[in-house]
Amino acid sequence: MSSLSVLVPVFNEQHLVAASLARLSALESSPHLERIQVVVVDDSSRDGTPGALHSFAAERGIALAPPPPAAPRAGIGSVPAIELGRGLHGKTEWVFLRHERNGGKGTAVRSALALADGEFSVIHDADLEYHPKDILRIVEVLVREGADAVFGSRFAGGEARRVLLFRHQIGNKLLTFLTNLVTNLNLTDMETCYKAVRTDLLRSIPIVSNDFRLEPELTIKLAKREARIFEVPISYSGRTYQEGKKIGWRDGLKALLAIFRFSLGDDVYVRDEHGSQMLGRLARAQRFNGWMADVIRPFLGSRLLEIGSGTGNLTRRLVPRDVYVASDVNPLYVKTLQNLTSDRPYLAARFTDVTDLASYPQLAGGFDSVVCLNVIEHIDDDVGALRNICAALSANGKAIVLVPSGPWNFGSLDEVLGHKRRYTEASLRRVAEEAGLEVKQIVRFNRVSSLPWFLNGRVMRKTSFGLLQIRIVDWITPISRVVDRFLPFPPLSLIAVMERRPE
Repeated sequence: MSSLSVLVPVFNEQHLVAASLARLSALESSPHLERIQVVVVDDSSRDGTPGALHSFAAERGIALAPPPPAAPRAGIGSVPAIELGRGLHGKTEWVFLRHERNGGKGTAVRSALALADGEFSVIHDADLEYHPKDILRIVEVLVREGADAVFGSRFAGGEARRVLLFRHQIGNKLLTFLTNLVTNLNLTDMETCYKAVRTDLLRSIPIVSNDFRLEPELTIKLAKREARIFEVPISYSGRTYQEGKKIGWRDGLKALLAIFRFSLGDDVYVRDEHGSQMLGRLARAQRFNGWMADVIRPFLGSRLLEIGSGTGNLTRRLVPRDVYVASDVNPLYVKTLQNLTSDRPYLAARFTDVTDLASYPQLAGGFDSVVCLNVIEHIDDDVGALRNICAALSANGKAIVLVPSGPWNFGSLDEVLGHKRRYTEASLRRVAEEAGLEVKQIVRFNRVSSLPWFLNGRVMRKTSFGLLQIRIVDWITPISRVVDRFLPFPPLSLIAVMERRPE
Protein backbone atom coordinates (compact mmCIF):
# COMPACT_ATOMS: atom_id res chain seq x y z
CA MET A 1 0.00 0.00 0.00
CA SER A 2 1.20 3.48 -0.89
CA SER A 3 0.36 7.07 -0.02
CA LEU A 4 -0.36 9.98 -2.34
CA SER A 5 -0.04 13.74 -1.99
CA VAL A 6 -2.23 15.80 -4.32
CA LEU A 7 -0.82 19.27 -4.97
CA VAL A 8 -3.56 21.74 -5.90
CA PRO A 9 -2.60 25.26 -7.04
CA VAL A 10 -5.65 27.56 -7.04
CA PHE A 11 -6.11 31.03 -8.50
CA ASN A 12 -9.44 32.79 -9.09
CA GLU A 13 -11.59 29.64 -9.39
CA GLN A 14 -14.51 30.58 -7.11
CA HIS A 15 -17.12 28.80 -9.26
CA LEU A 16 -15.23 25.53 -9.87
CA VAL A 17 -12.78 24.90 -7.02
CA ALA A 18 -15.24 23.23 -4.63
CA ALA A 19 -16.52 20.83 -7.29
CA SER A 20 -12.96 20.07 -8.42
CA LEU A 21 -11.83 19.28 -4.88
CA ALA A 22 -14.93 17.21 -4.15
CA ARG A 23 -14.05 14.97 -7.07
CA LEU A 24 -10.86 13.94 -5.25
CA SER A 25 -12.99 11.71 -3.02
CA ALA A 26 -12.74 9.20 -5.89
CA LEU A 27 -9.19 8.49 -4.74
CA GLU A 28 -10.45 6.84 -1.55
CA SER A 29 -11.61 3.86 -3.61
CA SER A 30 -8.06 3.02 -4.71
CA PRO A 31 -6.88 -0.38 -3.46
CA HIS A 32 -3.30 0.89 -3.72
CA LEU A 33 -3.64 3.90 -1.40
CA GLU A 34 -3.76 3.61 2.36
CA ARG A 35 -3.49 7.36 2.86
CA ILE A 36 -4.23 10.46 0.80
CA GLN A 37 -3.05 13.99 1.47
CA VAL A 38 -4.44 16.99 -0.42
CA VAL A 39 -2.49 20.26 -0.15
CA VAL A 40 -4.50 23.20 -1.51
CA VAL A 41 -2.64 26.45 -2.14
CA ASP A 42 -4.74 29.55 -2.77
CA ASP A 43 -2.31 31.67 -4.77
CA SER A 44 -3.70 34.96 -3.44
CA SER A 45 -6.97 34.78 -5.37
CA ARG A 46 -8.79 38.09 -5.73
CA ASP A 47 -12.30 36.72 -6.37
CA GLY A 48 -14.50 34.60 -4.10
CA THR A 49 -12.11 31.63 -4.03
CA PRO A 50 -11.09 32.09 -0.35
CA GLY A 51 -14.74 31.98 0.70
CA ALA A 52 -15.40 28.92 -1.46
CA LEU A 53 -12.47 27.12 0.17
CA HIS A 54 -13.69 28.02 3.66
CA SER A 55 -17.15 26.67 2.88
CA PHE A 56 -15.69 23.48 1.38
CA ALA A 57 -13.54 22.90 4.48
CA ALA A 58 -16.39 23.66 6.87
CA GLU A 59 -18.59 21.02 5.19
CA ARG A 60 -15.88 18.50 6.13
CA GLY A 61 -15.53 19.70 9.70
CA ILE A 62 -12.29 21.59 9.08
CA ALA A 63 -12.00 25.07 10.54
CA LEU A 64 -9.83 27.50 8.60
CA ALA A 65 -8.34 30.76 9.74
CA PRO A 66 -10.06 33.84 8.30
CA PRO A 67 -8.67 34.74 4.88
CA PRO A 68 -6.19 37.63 5.01
CA PRO A 69 -6.86 40.86 3.11
CA ALA A 70 -6.40 40.81 -0.66
CA ALA A 71 -2.76 41.07 -1.72
CA PRO A 72 -1.08 42.46 -4.83
CA ARG A 73 -1.28 40.23 -7.89
CA ALA A 74 2.44 39.64 -8.26
CA GLY A 75 5.41 39.67 -5.94
CA ILE A 76 9.18 39.69 -6.21
CA GLY A 77 11.29 36.98 -4.65
CA SER A 78 9.94 34.28 -2.37
CA VAL A 79 6.21 34.11 -1.64
CA PRO A 80 5.34 33.28 1.99
CA ALA A 81 2.64 30.64 2.47
CA ILE A 82 0.28 30.85 5.43
CA GLU A 83 -1.30 27.63 6.69
CA LEU A 84 -5.02 28.27 7.16
CA GLY A 85 -5.83 24.88 8.65
CA ARG A 86 -5.88 21.13 8.19
CA GLY A 87 -8.05 18.18 9.09
CA LEU A 88 -8.94 14.57 8.32
CA HIS A 89 -12.04 13.55 6.37
CA GLY A 90 -12.31 9.86 5.55
CA LYS A 91 -8.91 8.59 4.33
CA THR A 92 -7.93 12.07 3.20
CA GLU A 93 -5.98 14.68 5.13
CA TRP A 94 -6.76 18.17 3.86
CA VAL A 95 -4.21 20.97 4.20
CA PHE A 96 -5.06 24.55 3.16
CA LEU A 97 -2.46 27.24 2.47
CA ARG A 98 -2.67 30.78 1.14
CA HIS A 99 0.03 32.90 -0.45
CA GLU A 100 0.36 36.44 0.80
CA ARG A 101 0.74 37.51 -2.82
CA ASN A 102 0.29 35.89 -6.18
CA GLY A 103 3.34 33.88 -7.28
CA GLY A 104 2.10 31.70 -10.15
CA LYS A 105 1.45 27.98 -10.61
CA GLY A 106 5.05 26.90 -10.11
CA THR A 107 5.32 28.83 -6.86
CA ALA A 108 2.09 27.27 -5.57
CA VAL A 109 3.32 23.78 -6.48
CA ARG A 110 6.58 24.38 -4.59
CA SER A 111 4.66 25.53 -1.51
CA ALA A 112 2.47 22.42 -1.63
CA LEU A 113 5.44 20.15 -2.23
CA ALA A 114 7.16 21.48 0.88
CA LEU A 115 4.39 19.86 2.97
CA ALA A 116 3.88 16.75 0.84
CA ASP A 117 4.47 13.54 2.80
CA GLY A 118 3.04 10.93 0.44
CA GLU A 119 5.21 8.42 -1.38
CA PHE A 120 3.98 9.93 -4.64
CA SER A 121 2.83 13.44 -5.55
CA VAL A 122 0.50 14.47 -8.35
CA ILE A 123 -0.49 17.95 -9.54
CA HIS A 124 -4.24 18.60 -9.85
CA ASP A 125 -5.65 21.85 -11.23
CA ALA A 126 -8.55 23.49 -9.45
CA ASP A 127 -10.84 23.58 -12.50
CA LEU A 128 -12.90 20.76 -14.01
CA GLU A 129 -10.78 19.99 -17.07
CA TYR A 130 -9.31 16.83 -15.50
CA HIS A 131 -11.08 14.12 -13.49
CA PRO A 132 -9.36 12.48 -10.49
CA LYS A 133 -10.77 9.07 -11.48
CA ASP A 134 -7.85 8.99 -13.93
CA ILE A 135 -5.42 9.38 -11.03
CA LEU A 136 -6.56 5.93 -9.91
CA ARG A 137 -5.03 4.39 -13.05
CA ILE A 138 -1.97 6.61 -12.74
CA VAL A 139 -1.40 5.32 -9.19
CA GLU A 140 -1.84 1.74 -10.38
CA VAL A 141 0.97 2.21 -12.92
CA LEU A 142 3.20 3.93 -10.36
CA VAL A 143 2.86 0.94 -8.03
CA ARG A 144 2.80 -1.90 -10.57
CA GLU A 145 5.68 -0.68 -12.74
CA GLY A 146 7.82 0.88 -10.01
CA ALA A 147 7.73 4.06 -12.09
CA ASP A 148 9.46 7.29 -11.19
CA ALA A 149 6.81 9.36 -12.95
CA VAL A 150 3.52 8.81 -14.76
CA PHE A 151 2.01 11.42 -17.09
CA GLY A 152 -1.68 11.45 -17.92
CA SER A 153 -1.97 11.92 -21.69
CA ARG A 154 -4.97 13.71 -23.15
CA PHE A 155 -3.98 12.58 -26.64
CA ALA A 156 -3.37 8.86 -26.09
CA GLY A 157 -7.03 7.84 -26.17
CA GLY A 158 -8.91 8.30 -22.89
CA GLU A 159 -12.50 7.27 -22.16
CA ALA A 160 -13.82 10.66 -23.24
CA ARG A 161 -12.41 13.91 -24.54
CA ARG A 162 -14.29 17.11 -25.17
CA VAL A 163 -13.75 18.17 -28.80
CA LEU A 164 -12.67 21.80 -29.16
CA LEU A 165 -9.79 24.25 -29.78
CA PHE A 166 -7.93 22.64 -32.68
CA ARG A 167 -5.27 25.37 -32.78
CA HIS A 168 -4.65 24.92 -29.05
CA GLN A 169 -4.04 21.20 -29.65
CA ILE A 170 -1.61 21.99 -32.48
CA GLY A 171 0.33 24.20 -30.07
CA ASN A 172 0.43 21.41 -27.49
CA LYS A 173 1.68 18.91 -30.05
CA LEU A 174 4.39 21.32 -31.21
CA LEU A 175 5.62 21.88 -27.67
CA THR A 176 5.54 18.13 -26.99
CA PHE A 177 7.46 17.45 -30.22
CA LEU A 178 10.17 19.97 -29.32
CA THR A 179 10.46 18.60 -25.80
CA ASN A 180 10.79 15.07 -27.18
CA LEU A 181 13.45 16.34 -29.56
CA VAL A 182 15.67 17.68 -26.77
CA THR A 183 15.02 14.83 -24.31
CA ASN A 184 14.83 11.85 -26.68
CA LEU A 185 11.55 10.83 -25.07
CA ASN A 186 8.41 9.87 -27.00
CA LEU A 187 5.73 11.55 -24.92
CA THR A 188 2.35 12.33 -26.44
CA ASP A 189 1.39 15.12 -24.03
CA MET A 190 4.11 17.12 -22.29
CA GLU A 191 1.74 19.93 -21.26
CA THR A 192 -0.58 17.67 -19.27
CA CYS A 193 -1.43 18.81 -15.75
CA TYR A 194 -1.48 15.25 -14.42
CA LYS A 195 2.17 14.55 -13.70
CA ALA A 196 2.63 12.08 -10.84
CA VAL A 197 6.18 11.74 -9.51
CA ARG A 198 7.86 10.00 -6.60
CA THR A 199 7.88 12.69 -3.92
CA ASP A 200 11.53 12.25 -2.96
CA LEU A 201 12.53 12.59 -6.62
CA LEU A 202 10.30 15.62 -7.20
CA ARG A 203 11.63 17.33 -4.10
CA SER A 204 15.23 16.75 -5.20
CA ILE A 205 14.69 18.64 -8.47
CA PRO A 206 15.19 22.43 -8.30
CA ILE A 207 12.01 23.87 -9.85
CA VAL A 208 12.46 27.52 -10.74
CA SER A 209 9.49 28.28 -13.02
CA ASN A 210 6.69 30.30 -11.44
CA ASP A 211 4.11 29.87 -14.18
CA PHE A 212 3.11 27.33 -16.82
CA ARG A 213 6.75 26.96 -17.85
CA LEU A 214 6.74 24.46 -15.01
CA GLU A 215 5.51 21.80 -17.46
CA PRO A 216 8.51 21.73 -19.86
CA GLU A 217 10.94 22.38 -17.00
CA LEU A 218 9.78 19.40 -14.97
CA THR A 219 9.63 17.12 -18.02
CA ILE A 220 13.13 18.01 -19.23
CA LYS A 221 14.67 17.74 -15.76
CA LEU A 222 13.02 14.36 -15.17
CA ALA A 223 14.50 13.19 -18.46
CA LYS A 224 17.95 14.45 -17.48
CA ARG A 225 17.61 12.60 -14.19
CA GLU A 226 16.92 9.45 -16.25
CA ALA A 227 13.56 8.92 -14.59
CA ARG A 228 11.44 5.96 -15.71
CA ILE A 229 8.42 7.77 -17.15
CA PHE A 230 5.16 6.12 -18.18
CA GLU A 231 2.02 7.53 -19.81
CA VAL A 232 -1.60 6.70 -19.07
CA PRO A 233 -4.51 7.80 -21.28
CA ILE A 234 -6.85 10.20 -19.49
CA SER A 235 -10.14 11.86 -20.31
CA TYR A 236 -10.23 15.62 -20.73
CA SER A 237 -12.91 18.30 -20.72
CA GLY A 238 -11.12 21.47 -21.70
CA ARG A 239 -12.61 24.88 -21.16
CA THR A 240 -13.01 27.56 -23.80
CA TYR A 241 -11.45 30.97 -23.24
CA GLN A 242 -14.94 32.35 -22.65
CA GLU A 243 -15.32 29.81 -19.83
CA GLY A 244 -12.14 30.97 -18.14
CA LYS A 245 -9.25 29.11 -19.81
CA LYS A 246 -6.06 30.83 -18.66
CA ILE A 247 -3.41 29.59 -21.12
CA GLY A 248 -2.88 31.72 -24.22
CA TRP A 249 -0.39 32.24 -27.03
CA ARG A 250 1.97 34.19 -24.76
CA ASP A 251 2.26 31.13 -22.51
CA GLY A 252 3.07 29.05 -25.58
CA LEU A 253 5.88 31.43 -26.49
CA LYS A 254 7.21 31.29 -22.93
CA ALA A 255 7.11 27.48 -23.08
CA LEU A 256 9.15 27.53 -26.31
CA LEU A 257 11.82 29.65 -24.65
CA ALA A 258 11.70 27.41 -21.57
CA ILE A 259 12.35 24.30 -23.67
CA PHE A 260 15.41 25.98 -25.15
CA ARG A 261 16.63 27.19 -21.76
CA PHE A 262 16.22 23.95 -19.82
CA SER A 263 17.57 21.79 -22.65
CA LEU A 264 20.90 23.62 -22.36
CA GLY A 265 21.19 23.66 -18.57
CA ASP A 266 21.99 20.91 -16.08
CA ASP A 267 20.56 22.28 -12.84
CA VAL A 268 18.75 19.03 -12.04
CA TYR A 269 19.69 18.40 -8.40
CA VAL A 270 18.86 20.43 -5.32
CA ARG A 271 22.08 21.13 -3.43
CA ASP A 272 22.62 18.42 -0.82
CA GLU A 273 25.27 16.91 1.43
CA HIS A 274 26.28 14.45 -1.30
CA GLY A 275 27.27 17.16 -3.78
CA SER A 276 24.75 15.69 -6.22
CA GLN A 277 24.59 18.76 -8.46
CA MET A 278 28.35 18.97 -9.06
CA LEU A 279 28.76 15.21 -9.43
CA GLY A 280 25.82 15.19 -11.83
CA ARG A 281 27.57 17.80 -13.95
CA LEU A 282 30.78 15.75 -14.04
CA ALA A 283 28.74 12.76 -15.18
CA ARG A 284 27.82 14.62 -18.38
CA ALA A 285 31.31 13.95 -19.76
CA GLN A 286 30.31 10.69 -21.44
CA ARG A 287 33.38 10.34 -23.67
CA PHE A 288 35.63 10.90 -20.65
CA ASN A 289 33.73 8.24 -18.69
CA GLY A 290 34.19 5.91 -21.64
CA TRP A 291 37.93 6.51 -21.53
CA MET A 292 38.02 5.67 -17.83
CA ALA A 293 36.00 2.51 -18.38
CA ASP A 294 38.32 1.36 -21.16
CA VAL A 295 41.39 1.84 -18.92
CA ILE A 296 40.06 -0.32 -16.08
CA ARG A 297 38.22 -2.96 -18.15
CA PRO A 298 41.26 -5.26 -18.71
CA PHE A 299 41.62 -5.74 -14.94
CA LEU A 300 38.01 -6.81 -14.30
CA GLY A 301 36.59 -10.26 -13.70
CA SER A 302 33.08 -11.64 -14.06
CA ARG A 303 31.82 -11.07 -10.48
CA LEU A 304 32.03 -7.35 -9.87
CA LEU A 305 31.13 -4.97 -7.05
CA GLU A 306 31.19 -1.27 -7.93
CA ILE A 307 31.31 1.12 -4.97
CA GLY A 308 30.31 4.71 -5.63
CA SER A 309 28.47 4.03 -8.88
CA GLY A 310 26.69 7.38 -8.95
CA THR A 311 23.97 7.25 -11.60
CA GLY A 312 25.62 4.39 -13.46
CA ASN A 313 27.82 6.14 -16.00
CA LEU A 314 30.51 3.46 -15.70
CA THR A 315 28.05 0.70 -14.87
CA ARG A 316 26.44 0.94 -18.31
CA ARG A 317 29.87 0.59 -19.92
CA LEU A 318 31.09 -2.34 -17.81
CA VAL A 319 28.05 -4.62 -18.05
CA PRO A 320 27.26 -7.38 -18.69
CA ARG A 321 28.95 -9.63 -16.09
CA ASP A 322 27.97 -12.88 -14.45
CA VAL A 323 27.30 -10.88 -11.28
CA TYR A 324 27.34 -7.09 -11.08
CA VAL A 325 26.38 -5.12 -7.97
CA ALA A 326 26.25 -1.33 -8.44
CA SER A 327 26.11 0.64 -5.22
CA ASP A 328 26.20 4.11 -3.75
CA VAL A 329 25.66 5.93 -0.48
CA ASN A 330 23.35 8.55 -2.06
CA PRO A 331 19.74 7.26 -2.00
CA LEU A 332 18.87 9.32 -5.10
CA TYR A 333 21.62 7.55 -7.01
CA VAL A 334 20.60 4.14 -5.69
CA LYS A 335 17.08 4.65 -7.05
CA THR A 336 18.48 5.62 -10.46
CA LEU A 337 20.70 2.53 -10.41
CA GLN A 338 17.71 0.35 -9.57
CA ASN A 339 16.06 1.57 -12.77
CA LEU A 340 18.91 -0.09 -14.70
CA THR A 341 18.17 -3.51 -13.25
CA SER A 342 14.73 -4.11 -14.80
CA ASP A 343 16.12 -5.63 -18.02
CA ARG A 344 19.50 -6.78 -16.68
CA PRO A 345 18.94 -9.91 -14.53
CA TYR A 346 22.62 -10.10 -13.59
CA LEU A 347 22.63 -6.53 -12.19
CA ALA A 348 21.67 -5.51 -8.66
CA ALA A 349 21.67 -2.04 -7.12
CA ARG A 350 21.88 -1.27 -3.44
CA PHE A 351 23.06 1.11 -0.75
CA THR A 352 26.67 0.48 0.27
CA ASP A 353 28.77 2.62 2.58
CA VAL A 354 32.44 1.99 1.90
CA THR A 355 33.20 2.60 5.59
CA ASP A 356 30.66 0.05 6.89
CA LEU A 357 31.44 -3.57 6.07
CA ALA A 358 27.98 -4.62 7.28
CA SER A 359 26.43 -2.68 4.38
CA TYR A 360 28.42 -4.58 1.75
CA PRO A 361 26.57 -7.14 -0.38
CA GLN A 362 27.43 -10.74 0.43
CA LEU A 363 28.59 -13.12 -2.30
CA ALA A 364 29.74 -16.68 -1.67
CA GLY A 365 33.49 -16.82 -2.29
CA GLY A 366 33.73 -13.03 -2.59
CA PHE A 367 33.92 -10.73 -5.61
CA ASP A 368 36.75 -11.18 -8.08
CA SER A 369 36.65 -7.43 -8.80
CA VAL A 370 35.84 -4.44 -6.62
CA VAL A 371 35.82 -1.11 -8.45
CA CYS A 372 36.05 2.01 -6.30
CA LEU A 373 36.67 5.21 -8.25
CA ASN A 374 36.86 8.67 -6.67
CA VAL A 375 35.62 7.48 -3.27
CA ILE A 376 38.30 6.88 -0.63
CA GLU A 377 39.67 10.43 -0.86
CA HIS A 378 36.34 11.49 0.70
CA ILE A 379 36.80 9.21 3.73
CA ASP A 380 38.57 10.14 6.96
CA ASP A 381 39.65 6.53 7.51
CA ASP A 382 40.85 5.56 4.06
CA VAL A 383 42.75 2.58 5.46
CA GLY A 384 39.57 1.25 7.03
CA ALA A 385 37.69 1.70 3.74
CA LEU A 386 40.35 -0.26 1.85
CA ARG A 387 40.32 -2.92 4.54
CA ASN A 388 36.57 -3.39 3.95
CA ILE A 389 37.18 -3.64 0.20
CA CYS A 390 39.84 -6.26 0.87
CA ALA A 391 37.33 -8.27 2.92
CA ALA A 392 34.87 -8.28 0.01
CA LEU A 393 37.42 -9.75 -2.42
CA SER A 394 37.77 -13.40 -3.36
CA ALA A 395 41.13 -15.07 -2.72
CA ASN A 396 42.54 -13.98 -6.08
CA GLY A 397 40.35 -10.95 -6.56
CA LYS A 398 41.47 -7.47 -7.61
CA ALA A 399 40.53 -4.06 -6.27
CA ILE A 400 40.68 -1.25 -8.82
CA VAL A 401 40.88 2.05 -6.95
CA LEU A 402 41.09 5.51 -8.51
CA VAL A 403 42.20 8.47 -6.39
CA PRO A 404 43.22 12.09 -7.09
CA SER A 405 46.95 12.53 -7.49
CA GLY A 406 49.36 15.20 -6.29
CA PRO A 407 49.00 16.91 -2.88
CA TRP A 408 50.50 20.01 -4.51
CA ASN A 409 47.34 20.25 -6.62
CA PHE A 410 44.91 20.30 -3.67
CA GLY A 411 42.74 23.41 -4.05
CA SER A 412 39.27 24.88 -3.81
CA LEU A 413 37.75 22.32 -6.18
CA ASP A 414 38.92 19.52 -3.89
CA GLU A 415 37.38 21.30 -0.93
CA VAL A 416 34.04 21.70 -2.69
CA LEU A 417 34.03 18.05 -3.71
CA GLY A 418 34.76 17.00 -0.14
CA HIS A 419 38.22 15.59 -0.77
CA LYS A 420 40.22 14.95 2.39
CA ARG A 421 43.51 14.49 0.54
CA ARG A 422 45.30 13.86 -2.74
CA TYR A 423 47.73 10.96 -3.04
CA THR A 424 51.24 10.23 -4.21
CA GLU A 425 52.13 6.78 -5.50
CA ALA A 426 54.08 6.17 -2.28
CA SER A 427 51.22 7.23 0.02
CA LEU A 428 48.72 5.12 -1.95
CA ARG A 429 50.93 2.05 -1.64
CA ARG A 430 51.34 2.73 2.07
CA VAL A 431 47.59 2.89 2.88
CA ALA A 432 47.00 -0.19 0.73
CA GLU A 433 49.63 -2.13 2.67
CA GLU A 434 48.10 -1.08 6.01
CA ALA A 435 44.74 -2.38 4.73
CA GLY A 436 46.17 -5.78 3.82
CA LEU A 437 46.42 -5.08 0.10
CA GLU A 438 49.35 -5.12 -2.28
CA VAL A 439 49.53 -2.70 -5.20
CA LYS A 440 50.37 -4.69 -8.33
CA GLN A 441 50.17 -1.85 -10.80
CA ILE A 442 49.57 1.91 -10.88
CA VAL A 443 48.19 3.61 -13.99
CA ARG A 444 48.88 7.34 -14.29
CA PHE A 445 45.64 8.71 -15.66
CA ASN A 446 44.54 12.03 -17.18
CA ARG A 447 47.64 14.19 -17.38
CA VAL A 448 45.81 16.55 -19.72
CA SER A 449 43.59 17.87 -16.90
CA SER A 450 46.29 18.55 -14.30
CA LEU A 451 47.09 22.07 -15.45
CA PRO A 452 43.42 23.18 -15.80
CA TRP A 453 42.73 21.74 -12.33
CA PHE A 454 45.67 23.71 -10.90
CA LEU A 455 44.58 26.94 -12.56
CA ASN A 456 40.93 26.59 -11.50
CA GLY A 457 41.49 25.25 -7.99
CA ARG A 458 44.79 26.78 -6.86
CA VAL A 459 45.11 30.01 -8.85
CA MET A 460 41.53 31.18 -9.47
CA ARG A 461 40.08 29.39 -6.41
CA LYS A 462 36.91 28.41 -8.23
CA THR A 463 34.22 26.54 -6.33
CA SER A 464 32.39 24.91 -9.22
CA PHE A 465 32.91 23.44 -12.66
CA GLY A 466 31.35 25.37 -15.50
CA LEU A 467 29.15 23.31 -17.79
CA LEU A 468 31.13 24.64 -20.76
CA GLN A 469 34.35 23.41 -19.16
CA ILE A 470 32.93 19.92 -18.74
CA ARG A 471 31.79 19.90 -22.35
CA ILE A 472 35.21 21.01 -23.56
CA VAL A 473 36.86 18.21 -21.57
CA ASP A 474 34.43 15.77 -23.17
CA TRP A 475 34.92 17.13 -26.70
CA ILE A 476 38.70 16.79 -26.55
CA THR A 477 38.68 13.34 -24.93
CA PRO A 478 39.33 11.47 -28.21
CA ILE A 479 42.53 13.53 -28.56
CA SER A 480 43.38 13.28 -24.86
CA ARG A 481 43.28 9.48 -25.00
CA VAL A 482 45.95 9.48 -27.67
CA VAL A 483 48.34 12.15 -26.37
CA ASP A 484 47.92 11.75 -22.60
CA ARG A 485 50.81 9.31 -22.07
CA PHE A 486 53.21 11.62 -23.91
CA LEU A 487 52.43 14.81 -21.96
CA PRO A 488 55.13 16.09 -19.57
CA PHE A 489 52.62 16.73 -16.75
CA PRO A 490 51.94 14.72 -13.61
CA PRO A 491 48.63 12.82 -13.75
CA LEU A 492 45.45 14.19 -12.20
CA SER A 493 44.51 10.69 -10.99
CA LEU A 494 46.12 7.39 -10.07
CA ILE A 495 44.46 4.05 -10.75
CA ALA A 496 45.83 1.31 -8.52
CA VAL A 497 45.27 -2.39 -9.17
CA MET A 498 45.47 -4.18 -5.80
CA GLU A 499 45.35 -7.74 -4.58
CA ARG A 500 45.19 -9.28 -1.14
CA ARG A 501 48.64 -9.31 0.41
CA PRO A 502 49.91 -12.88 0.94
CA GLU A 503 49.67 -13.99 4.56
